[in-house]
Amino acid sequence: SIHDNKIKPVQNCFPLQNELKWISECSLLLTLNDLHHARVYNNSVCMQKHMHGSAFGCLRVVYLRASFSLDSLSECLSSGPQVQWLLDNYETAEGVSLPRSTLYCHYLLHCQEQKLEPVNAASFGKLIRSVFMGLRTRRLGTRGNSKYHYYGLRIKASSSLLRLMEDQQHLAMRQQPFSQKQRWTQTLSFLSFSVSHSGSCVSHTQVQQYQQFLDASRALPEFPDVDLQDRALPEGIELEHLKSFQLLYREHCEAILDVMVNLQFPLVETLWKTFWRFSESQAGDSTTLAVHDESEKRLPKSCLVLLCKYDPVLRWSRDCDNTLYQGLVEMLIPDVLRPIPSALTQAIRNFAKSLESWLTNAMMNIPEEMVRVKVTSASAFAQTLRRYTSLNHLAQAARAVLQNTAQINQMLSDLNRVDFANVQEQASWVCRCEDRVVQRLEQDFKLTLQQQNSLEQWAAWLDGVVSQVLKPYQSSTAFPKAAKLFLLKWSFYSSMVIRDLTLRSAASFGSFHLIRLLYDEYMYYLIEHRVAQAKGETPIAVMGEVQTHSDTEFFT
Repeated sequence: SIHDNKIKPVQNCFPLQNELKWISECSLLLTLNDLHHARVYNNSVCMQKHMHGSAFGCLRVVYLRASFSLDSLSECLSSGPQVQWLLDNYETAEGVSLPRSTLYCHYLLHCQEQKLEPVNAASFGKLIRSVFMGLRTRRLGTRGNSKYHYYGLRIKASSSLLRLMEDQQHLAMRQQPFSQKQRWTQTLSFLSFSVSHSGSCVSHTQVQQYQQFLDASRALPEFPDVDLQDRALPEGIELEHLKSFQLLYREHCEAILDVMVNLQFPLVETLWKTFWRFSESQAGDSTTLAVHDESEKRLPKSCLVLLCKYDPVLRWSRDCDNTLYQGLVEMLIPDVLRPIPSALTQAIRNFAKSLESWLTNAMMNIPEEMVRVKVTSASAFAQTLRRYTSLNHLAQAARAVLQNTAQINQMLSDLNRVDFANVQEQASWVCRCEDRVVQRLEQDFKLTLQQQNSLEQWAAWLDGVVSQVLKPYQSSTAFPKAAKLFLLKWSFYSSMVIRDLTLRSAASFGSFHLIRLLYDEYMYYLIEHRVAQAKGETPIAVMGEVQTHSDTEFFT
């Protein structure tokens, strides 16, 4: 019987006809054909009753606890396909754990493959707890590298996810030092799916091949608290709303990192749309509202909108994004000089090209203040990815030149014909470089070229040049300005040398032009990092300064 919209547990010895009557009392308008696939779910599933010896042998009636209301029943039934997918791929077991982000990313790709609209991470977590009774959450890992795990849950032995997860962990542990193995065992693996419709997505096979070029050991640093700067909270906003925003934002950034480490770039757009409660229509429809229901419970969108206009939150979001994006750059391109497969380079460039449009589309109903702050950081991130991939491409082309003895000898012969005194005379009017400094650099350059040094040795020489020139400005507020000025002088002076080689129709002009492009780009890279270090900021933050200065009205 039903009392006050509550359902009592079903007894083990229930006859089939009584079960059908019990289901009808729940107002489930199912036909006999529907019963074969019917599942009734609750927020706390206790067990499933398998019925044998009847025409409905596959019917599973899930026991409902007494506190479950009929209002929640229809909402839970809508999760049937997702629940079945969970039951097919995961099971409970003692003494095991699985990263929380792993399950969610498995789910996102499953939704993309099945063309389903995914729920957000919080709603998915609620669904998991509904399916698997007594599941506990633990934070496992070393300090600074810990992640939330579901304790007591594992992938089924029959699931294809298990084999692929083991393959990737084996590959990673072979290629990484022992100290990084633990991180790999916690890294999500959802390679059983492939989003083939996107040019920026990397296939399953390619991901396995490209993992060796990534630095997946990096964890997302802890975010600071929002600095209110003694400013009053917006009207209608409580401190709990602010804390909820911080927690949701952290979970969102962790999900992005987990997706990126597996090179599933298109899912970044999905995560953005989920976090910012994207809706095709301004008002939103019932389906979209249902997807964002759990987020609404934790932080109503009206409060989200108000916080997106609050100066301390804008600053905090910008700083968190800069931290996240810097980590992603260092994960994707840990060494700008190390050879990277062209397909991976192209995938990264395609992703960078799509970033801004994905973000602006996902935030179409978010206040302009937050959109501009977010786009500024994303633009610096995209620009950095494009520059680093270009630098890497130049490095591989120049490596072939530097390893060619005949080309090196021709370059030396042509370089010795350059009138450096005339070059210095013309350049000094603009650069005002000291003669002794220019002469020393000229001699060092010729010596390094003559020794036929490797690309890595050339990089060390360039780094030494930067250290030597900027040494007088260490620990000075004038360091950033001096570093940028040196970059301009270096570029101007090298262009004068290339000009002289051009006028002399040097046979090695092409080689010099390539080397000059590489060294200018690498010098830019070095200066960028030195300035960031001097300011105590990330290179991404430094690169976003130009746009940030134009956005100062949001922080005044």
